[in-house]
Amino acid sequence: MKKALVMVMAGILAVGILTGCTTSAASEEKGIYRIGIVQPMDHPSLNQIRDTIVKELDAQGLGDKVEISLENANGDMSLLQTIMQKLVGEGVDMIVPIATPSAQAAMSATDTVPIVFSAVSNPVEAGLVKSFSETTGNITGVSNSIPVADIFELSKILTPEAKVFGFIYNSSEINSVASIEKAKAYCDKNNITYKEVSITGTTDLQQAALSLVGEVDAFFTPNDNTVASAMATYSQIASDAGIPIYVGADSMVIDGGLATVGIDYTVLGKQTANMIIRIIDGEKISKNPVEQIADYANIINSDTADALGIHIPESIKDNFILISK
Repeated sequence: MKKALVMVMAGILAVGILTGCTTSAASEEKGIYRIGIVQPMDHPSLNQIRDTIVKELDAQGLGDKVEISLENANGDMSLLQTIMQKLVGEGVDMIVPIATPSAQAAMSATDTVPIVFSAVSNPVEAGLVKSFSETTGNITGVSNSIPVADIFELSKILTPEAKVFGFIYNSSEINSVASIEKAKAYCDKNNITYKEVSITGTTDLQQAALSLVGEVDAFFTPNDNTVASAMATYSQIASDAGIPIYVGADSMVIDGGLATVGIDYTVLGKQTANMIIRIIDGEKISKNPVEQIADYANIINSDTADALGIHIPESIKDNFILISK
């Protein structure tokens, strides 16, 4: 397990190694507010949230008032609980878990240390809060649930001939399951056929995608952390088969997906940082109910579109960011 210490200072980010109790004691003497940011794996989307939070705290003038410990389970979900217990034992003042597994581990580790999560699509279904408007415990944060219907409406514009969709997702990720259920409801209502294959890890993705080649006209995968971490494999299979992938996050489009009306992780990181700052400044968790991400990213990968022979209508170009390598 890697441990890194980031001192958020005006204009610079200095990274060092945590030294446990000695660091905590020194921080208390200096009046430093200690925050543990925890992510379940290394991936551009999650890294973007983490880095944006750190940079935004610095930009908002916290300077040398904040000490941040960066923790990463590196894909080993069993390590999350150990990480959370370590942070609680070290006496951090706040835990910022990124993604649902991290948030659930944080909640089980403490009912007193303030927890501000980021990138939890369905905090109610995950058992973190009773509702978006009611925060009664020590946990709140920013949700990144995606507008599933908008993504399918976009597919009607870009690929109107797509009549059968293939859903690929990790059945262990609550956020993915909830989004897939919304996709099914949309498809049922609009007489769209779908086939689904669930996976339990990145090693399953290649076989899952290949099993749907020849059976579907397009793929749909929500903001699934497992799939996102292996988009190179997914997008290559889809490209070879001439099948577009609609996804739930900007990073997944950058990594080869066709398009999304989905998560902008910079927006998510800044919004999470603002909530962290309010709580550092003395606002209670109860006065900061769970927020939904403020703005979605409208992104189309023009390289992917060209490779698949998909025309992007002029009528939507003004409302979408077209990315190209």
